[in-house]
Amino acid sequence: MKIEKGQKLLFIGDSITDCERARPIGEGLFGANGKGYVALVDALLQSVYPELGIRVVNMGISGNTVRDLKARWQSDVVDQKPDWLSVMIGINDVWRQFDTPFIPDGHVYIDEYEATMRELIFATKPTVKGLVLMTPFYIESNPDDAMRRAMDEYGTVVRRIAGEHGLLFVDTQKAFNQVLKELYSATLAWDRVHPTQTGHMVLARAFLKAVGFDWSRP
Repeated sequence: MKIEKGQKLLFIGDSITDCERARPIGEGLFGANGKGYVALVDALLQSVYPELGIRVVNMGISGNTVRDLKARWQSDVVDQKPDWLSVMIGINDVWRQFDTPFIPDGHVYIDEYEATMRELIFATKPTVKGLVLMTPFYIESNPDDAMRRAMDEYGTVVRRIAGEHGLLFVDTQKAFNQVLKELYSATLAWDRVHPTQTGHMVLARAFLKAVGFDWSRP
């Protein structure tokens, strides 16, 4: 596996990452990592690779856009000194354009999204041992749905940045699409955004595959 012994793995993002994690730092006992995919990743790393002692920290905040991440990047990423960083952001950047169409102040259009992502990744890459970029997603099987189409465009930005910088890339939409062949969207997320535990496991599996987790390990 790519993450090594004693390394610190930090996740940052929006409500999908947050999932009621502890404040100010989402690390430690009593559900500090929240109730979502970050907690599942932590549980699987501890149970399958207990000898590595990997620290998992959750710094997601519900409602965040990439604009919000930029504002707190110093305190919530740089000052935390992670060895590995996973970034999944973009859902609210797109969603606000659809659920509050008449309040453009909260809209983060794709040009700003890409420029901000590039700025953050360029500045942070030299300071960490590993960086994982996860796409935003919309749990909708119809690719022609307006919000799904927009989300795919933002995901393409993430793919492009990951490719240019040689970073690990997680196509979360692709992971959900596989499950959506059998399950209706509402089975995985009542609002097509906030996943059930099954949906969070889809995310956890996709992340762990990217970092070389050995699913056959005894």
